[in-house]
Amino acid sequence: MLPSASPHLPLRVSVSEAARLFGLSDKTIRDALKAREIKYILIKGRYKINFESLLAWTQKTVRRQNKLTRFGMGRYVREWQHTD
Repeated sequence: MLPSASPHLPLRVSVSEAARLFGLSDKTIRDALKAREIKYILIKGRYKINFESLLAWTQKTVRRQNKLTRFGMGRYVREWQHTD
């Protein structure tokens, strides 16, 4: 049985995971972190990005929304919808 996520603990992803999931470059993610546009914590010198904050940030511009749809996890949505 898989452990369930606690509603009190936020889901966190690395810079490379965020870039892959949302179809963006690592540099774009790092620039947003530097500008404090996305919430994160540092663990052993590595960024751990708050997924909820990342998702909200990606939806603020049409360009990032399109990247999500075309190059990120959005490209799989049609496949998931047609799986029975």
